[in-house]
Amino acid sequence: MERTNQKFWDDLKWGEKHHTDFLEKYRDKWVAIQNKGIVAFGDNLEQVKKEAKQKTGNDWVPVIFVEGGEHIYGQG
Repeated sequence: MERTNQKFWDDLKWGEKHHTDFLEKYRDKWVAIQNKGIVAFGDNLEQVKKEAKQKTGNDWVPVIFVEGGEHIYGQG
């Protein structure tokens, strides 16, 4: 169990570190990460979690939102 927890946090940190790299392809999408790679993405958080679980067999896959800024500042 300890190893799984560490992998989860490592993948989450990797996703946060590469947030700007994801903007072009995944802007304003939910992105699921495993083994430092994208395993699922989309507009609906629950659907992304479900797809990630189906693909990985893992209940605990980190998911981040690739914020493009429009949600914070509004559209100009």
